[in-house]
Amino acid sequence: MIKLFLPLIFCLAVFSCKKDNSGNDPLVNACEKGLSAAENIQLFPADNAWNRDISNAPLANNSAQIVTGWSANGIKADFGSGSWEGSPIGIPYVVVCKDQPLIPVVFTDYGSESDPGPYPIPLNAPIEGNGAGDAHVIAVDVDNRKLYELFYARVKDKKWHASSGAIFDLTSNDLRPEGWTSADAAGLPIFPGLVRYEEILKGEIDHPIRFTLQKQLIQPAYVHPARHKVNSTGGVNTLPMGARIRLKANVNISGYSATNQVILKAMKKYGLILADIGSNFYISGAPDERWDNSDLKKLGDIKGSDFEVVKF
Repeated sequence: MIKLFLPLIFCLAVFSCKKDNSGNDPLVNACEKGLSAAENIQLFPADNAWNRDISNAPLANNSAQIVTGWSANGIKADFGSGSWEGSPIGIPYVVVCKDQPLIPVVFTDYGSESDPGPYPIPLNAPIEGNGAGDAHVIAVDVDNRKLYELFYARVKDKKWHASSGAIFDLTSNDLRPEGWTSADAAGLPIFPGLVRYEEILKGEIDHPIRFTLQKQLIQPAYVHPARHKVNSTGGVNTLPMGARIRLKANVNISGYSATNQVILKAMKKYGLILADIGSNFYISGAPDERWDNSDLKKLGDIKGSDFEVVKF
């Protein structure tokens, strides 16, 4: 089953499969541009927080105290090649074009904080974890410069059903309404924070990287550009949602592979952004058969103590 399934995911997530010409089900991804098209568009205006270089930003006064909570944890790349427990490793996405058919979305939990459908997400779009866990679904409309994201998504009766969903205009600095969630706990977009193999091919990651911490290390609060707090238990010496941390400038990364150096350089320049409750120091990325899992594992040599907290 896995050997038959993985090439299908690879086609959906990397090459953007062509429209079914049988006429039986036109609601597949008709875009033929491939994932690299998402790297050729500007993700939000240049002055947006997602494009902010924090390499010289001032530190939080209690940076050292905050870091103590996760100083011993190593970076874990929560993405890679192949599969884990039968599912591709990471959060997949698909590139769509302006003529992508619109699909109704039924929101089952957080409809009042979701952007109403329909969404141009093909019914055969890859679902994170094959529907287990958070089951995120992401589509980047490269023609209309819009991002569509669903949380806990599944297909039923030729419609998407999801706990929540969000639409982001990639040409605007507009945020979610105050206190609203998105497809992510912090009310943030997910796609801009993913490590994507297409960025490795470019030689640069030009955005903060999404990461998670356990509940006790997160404040029940949020800071710009996050819009939603979570039911967490952390005190004053923990991070709120949306907070940024950065890899210290003096951490020597010369011994890492070229791929890992691209990731680590981004951690120094753009940092990590806290987006959800989860395992400590897990960074998010998209699955791709070109990742070397053994190489990514070496990122674990970078510890929480190698980071500092940017003022929020």
